[in-house]
Amino acid sequence: MNIALSELAELLGGQLLTGSPDTRITGFASLKEAAAGDLSFFYDARYRDKLAATHATAVLVPKGLEGCPEKVACIAVEDPSRAFEKVVDTYGFHAAAFEAGIHPRAVIAEGVKADLSKISVAACAVIETGAEIGDGAEIGAGCFVGRNAVIGAGTKLFANVTVHEACELGERVILHSGVVIGADGFGYEFEKGRHRKVRQAGIVQIDNDVEIGAGTMVDRARFGRTWIGEGTKIDNLVQIGHNVVIGKHCILVAGTAIAGSAIIGDYVVIAAQSGVAGHVSVGSFVTLGGRSGVTKDIPAGKATYMGFPAVPVMDERRRLASINRLPHLSARVKALEKDGAEEES
Repeated sequence: MNIALSELAELLGGQLLTGSPDTRITGFASLKEAAAGDLSFFYDARYRDKLAATHATAVLVPKGLEGCPEKVACIAVEDPSRAFEKVVDTYGFHAAAFEAGIHPRAVIAEGVKADLSKISVAACAVIETGAEIGDGAEIGAGCFVGRNAVIGAGTKLFANVTVHEACELGERVILHSGVVIGADGFGYEFEKGRHRKVRQAGIVQIDNDVEIGAGTMVDRARFGRTWIGEGTKIDNLVQIGHNVVIGKHCILVAGTAIAGSAIIGDYVVIAAQSGVAGHVSVGSFVTLGGRSGVTKDIPAGKATYMGFPAVPVMDERRRLASINRLPHLSARVKALEKDGAEEES
């Protein structure tokens, strides 16, 4: 990247408020990490101190901003975050473009349904018989695709992804390294002093445009399917149990665990390290705050829940405020007890 501020302002449809149009930008970074030559962005008043202290050469700021910092060129744009994203997308790192081809060390069984001239299979990947691979799919190094699995067109499996037997991935699905789709659900019956394994005979179905982060596990259903709806995005290290249904366009953040047969509606946001108990329903448009624990059904609606067990956010905040007052209340009780004891004596 090596671009003059005048060219950058033109690219973004912005206005150069301060600084020389000929100043050149050679990189980009956050306000805190930026150095000379870098472009950064400012969009939230909470980061005003970071804007004042930044070492960036130029900063994208919202239109109407007053008081640009000294020695920093400011470019006014409609949406600094989106404009910065455009710069990163234009000049930043890009993964290698799709290139069809089968590595000589890949293992593709007879009976695989695919046009091998239109897919990419990297070294040490294994695709078992009966699997169906759509055009434009990428199977990364060391991946395993089990018998009769379906991989939709344009889907990408990064290195060391496992898709077990008969599981179905839609189009443009992205699975990052270490994802396991279709491992057995955690199902046991306790009989005669022993844990007897219950056969997990269902599948996992993942609809179009789902992205799943590294190290996440989605368990095979006991019967029927574990199902992840279109457009849902799942972070790293998430556990999804057997027969779970997750709706469309949900967000599940790292460390979340959803127990078997839970149902998550559409457009649900589940923040980090939250848990949903088995056979529980979370309605559409609900947001769960970090470390929430859902133990009973939550109705649909644009509402936020927090805590364990999860309750409406204002109820949880009042509870936390009450807990924070306990040391003071305890001190008052002790003082009253002392006064009472002195009066009795």
